[in-house]
Amino acid sequence: MSTIAVDVGGTFTDFVRIDEHGNVTQFKLLTDVRAPERTVIEGVRKAGAVRELLHASTIATNALRGQVHLEVPKVGMLVTRGFRDVIEIGRQNRPKLYDLLFEKPRPLVPRELRIEVDERVDARGEVLRELNVDEVRRAAETLKSRGAAAVAVTFLNSSVNPHNEEIAKRVLSEEFEFVVASHEVAPEPREYERFSTAVVNALLMPIVSSYVSRLVEGLGDGCEVYVMSSSGGLVDTDEARRRPIHMIESGPAAGVVAASEFARLIGEPKVISFDVGGTTAKAGSVVNYEIELTGEYEVGGEAHHGRIVKGSGYPVRSTFIDLAEVSAGGGTMIELDEFGALRVGPMGAGADPGPICYGRGGRVPTVTDANLLLGLLPDRLLGGEMPLIRAPVEEAFRRLGDPYGIARDSLRIAHLEAARSIRLVTVERGLDPSEFALFAFGGAGPQFAPFVAEELGIRRVVIPPHPGVFSALGLLMADWRLEARASFPSDLEGAFRRLEEGLASRLGRVDFFVRMADVRYRGQGWELTVQVPRPCTLEDVRMAFEEKHLTVYGVKLEREIEVVTVRAIAVSVRRKPVLPEAPTSGSTEPITTRRTVMRDDWVEAPVYRREGLPRGFRAEGPALIDEYNSTTVVPDGWTVSVGPKASLVLERT
Repeated sequence: MSTIAVDVGGTFTDFVRIDEHGNVTQFKLLTDVRAPERTVIEGVRKAGAVRELLHASTIATNALRGQVHLEVPKVGMLVTRGFRDVIEIGRQNRPKLYDLLFEKPRPLVPRELRIEVDERVDARGEVLRELNVDEVRRAAETLKSRGAAAVAVTFLNSSVNPHNEEIAKRVLSEEFEFVVASHEVAPEPREYERFSTAVVNALLMPIVSSYVSRLVEGLGDGCEVYVMSSSGGLVDTDEARRRPIHMIESGPAAGVVAASEFARLIGEPKVISFDVGGTTAKAGSVVNYEIELTGEYEVGGEAHHGRIVKGSGYPVRSTFIDLAEVSAGGGTMIELDEFGALRVGPMGAGADPGPICYGRGGRVPTVTDANLLLGLLPDRLLGGEMPLIRAPVEEAFRRLGDPYGIARDSLRIAHLEAARSIRLVTVERGLDPSEFALFAFGGAGPQFAPFVAEELGIRRVVIPPHPGVFSALGLLMADWRLEARASFPSDLEGAFRRLEEGLASRLGRVDFFVRMADVRYRGQGWELTVQVPRPCTLEDVRMAFEEKHLTVYGVKLEREIEVVTVRAIAVSVRRKPVLPEAPTSGSTEPITTRRTVMRDDWVEAPVYRREGLPRGFRAEGPALIDEYNSTTVVPDGWTVSVGPKASLVLERT
């Protein structure tokens, strides 16, 4: 019996299977966007007997982005009287300060589904007005009659004392299957962020629960299913159903985990995880083999990212791998706007109909089509199983203008947008990207990588083995992780120990705990999330916070600090797959040449087959390296060699 890792993307679903002897096999299937669980079940049956399925999915992200064919349920809201419009007022953050046409994101709960109730808890946690049960029942009837499928309970100061929220949830659960109380998902201050987190969780609960149920039923007995969380650990399906906000960055998180583990294997202490799939480009930073985490994230906006909420999406307070995601993938559409200017994204073609070259009915050219037209891709993908059709691609680009000029300019725009994701996790965090190696993966990552690296001053690019399924491989490198939080602890060490004891009883075997704290200078508006030692003192927290504050803002202050929230993460370590070295011998000669455009001119570039390239192989650009699930582009001014663990290492000359 084997373990299979599955990463469901917007275009492809990636499968990596490891058997009891440690042998790794991989394959891809086009994602069924209407019912992605069908693709997963088909792949598992193709793989044979499977004991355990590790799963990463974009279903939560796609729901928030408004994916076609994915119905979003109506969500009701029970709120303290006088605070009905908190989620609509929000913060006055604007992603584009001088854009007069900017529109705030629509509230996830329309006003008629926000029901006020007469209850009140003060800032110290004292119950000033007990919740009336009959009032809750009347509110439940109203919400049900208006078509609500889930309810978020969002009361003032419930992070200090959840008494009234607990009553409301108990009563509402008599009428609704999906009810979430804000203190359960975000037990911390700031009403708007806590309310928003509860609403997002409630909205996702019916979608994720239904998806997981269909998946588990389709797989049948004998196959255990575990889900990758946004914090980089695995959780069971019950936890995924209760807190689907943990699945928002499920797939991208797996990619960063893979990058971190691979960096440790080959001795690269500072790396940027750069994952370009069919739909988006995702970036995260890894410093000294440690993944950057954040307790704040914004979803459903122009870009998914953490740390600094920009105002184009919905804030979620939970532990996320600190990454950024932008609309720049292989399936990103290329069009002319209403003024005749070239526009790349944000819409994507997905898997259905997909890029034109897939021959599935697509009519709008994409980044993948541009790569094919310019010779950067072979005529067949997936080891020859998937032919690419060139003729309609050229015709589609010709409708926009000079086909080759449009394709070249489109790639430049896509590379610049992808570079933006890296800046969000480096420059905006006080990090210099030129000091990092770029770990590029995903089907399109190795085509983007050298051009994005040049834009950011990066001189070293690493393409790991199996780049097209590397995020799925990250699932096999992940550990079990559970998290608990508490706000404004009076006894720092005592609060951490209570959280850890609760986690240990839930997880069973715990190999180690990770402690994190959201900290600010007294009087500051926002916190920074820092990792602290175990055991820890207030002075330990201060040292970690001031170091990070200096990195992010360039200054530290002589001011008292305040610990707002403490987070304990319990980790149970899983066995990791063994990645082999490249063979000691093999062919170093190109298998063919391909006419291609890498910058401005056509060149005859030698084409190498990655499988079988031996240690010691080295070539100068321009060159192309094809493999089962991707193509690595080596422009002029770069060299490529086979590095440790069969990686490809590109360096600027």
